[in-house]
Amino acid sequence: MRLETHLRELWQLRVGVAASALLALFVAFWSVVDISLYPPRIQSRSLEMGTAFTEVVVDTPHSVVLDLRQGADDIAPLKNRAVLVGNVMASPPVRSYIARRAHLPVDSLRIVTPRTPDQPYARTATGSHGRPGDLVKTTDQYRLAIQSDPTVPILDIYAQAPTAKASEDLANAAVTGARDYLRVLATAEKTPKGMRVRLRQLGTARGEVLNKGVELQVAFVVFCLLFALGVVVVVVAARARRGGRLAPLAGH
Repeated sequence: MRLETHLRELWQLRVGVAASALLALFVAFWSVVDISLYPPRIQSRSLEMGTAFTEVVVDTPHSVVLDLRQGADDIAPLKNRAVLVGNVMASPPVRSYIARRAHLPVDSLRIVTPRTPDQPYARTATGSHGRPGDLVKTTDQYRLAIQSDPTVPILDIYAQAPTAKASEDLANAAVTGARDYLRVLATAEKTPKGMRVRLRQLGTARGEVLNKGVELQVAFVVFCLLFALGVVVVVVAARARRGGRLAPLAGH
């Protein structure tokens, strides 16, 4: 009788472990795949993140950077102008121009401005304050981080998007969108063309995947955690059942 009880407990334990493995496998699969019953659809979740980089020279129409007749003192004011342009790029009007060039909803775009001695902490664009749901939407958002070179009038533009191609498009759109805004503003203010700021992009952006293989990593971690938790629950439940059976015997 005791052997039969032991075999039954062992069988229940094996069934519980197998069920835990199947449940963990399903949840791990669900964590990287979006499953829809209506309409029936299975598609990969967007877990990868793309990144891209480009540089922009803040210059004058008659290039101070390229014209050897210009002195170093002529470049110094452009460094401050570069910081100004970098901060303006995070303003709502310019953000709209950038989003339009990138074919994105403006609310999905986040922009971080340059840091300087007077502004040591990065400032995000208006309307981009964090919300609890942002942790779930991280890979679906589009971000620009703009940094200003302290020695020359150059802006470094870093873009993040769900894919490498999207990050390239966003980085390039940051330049073209800022150009559009500056051109419209200069025209409205009737600024002479010879006195307008020029943004000269140093080559188009090149994108790459930031976290290759993240789907397998996420699935593996989720499976291990849930399987371990399931095994613990099964073992604790088995010991509780065994203790319940032994309690009446101990009373006799």
